[in-house]
Amino acid sequence: MARIIMVDPAEATGKTKELLDVVKAKMGMVPNMMRTMANSPAVLSGYLGFSSGLSTSTLGGKLGELIALTVANGNGCNYCNSAHSFVAGKMGIKDQDVADARHASSTDLKINAALTFSKEILNSRGAVSEEALSSVRAAGYNDQEIVEILAQVSLSIFTNYVNILADTDIDFPKQPPIEKK
Repeated sequence: MARIIMVDPAEATGKTKELLDVVKAKMGMVPNMMRTMANSPAVLSGYLGFSSGLSTSTLGGKLGELIALTVANGNGCNYCNSAHSFVAGKMGIKDQDVADARHASSTDLKINAALTFSKEILNSRGAVSEEALSSVRAAGYNDQEIVEILAQVSLSIFTNYVNILADTDIDFPKQPPIEKK
């Protein structure tokens, strides 16, 4: 059971209602995560802005989803694991690629480098080694893309922490729970 009350879109007013209406128009529903964030219009607006900004990154949506899966599993966020597995499937990402991303790996060498680097960012809290930075560059990522990987990891950490703290009810097809470390 959720530990933070979710805002009912039908009862929302003001800025909160405006933001939830935008989410519903775009997604056809208002996910529980966003209903939880809607307790603060500033938080929901910040999330939507950051997410929207990253949608134009040079990494592309598919790599963004794979990074989100790597981070969700690294942080033990069952909500984000389920949500991003569902979205990845809708984007045409193969089930095996989703499963591999949960473990920060891919058979595609360039994607594998991005996922490995994402896990390094997560595990080192951003203080990645020179070796990790050299490896991601050697795989073909430039400074713009490296900063975009960092941004995707950062956004994912935020959503993971919201859902872990709130114990958000999963409103996507549930994936097996992630073992807590």
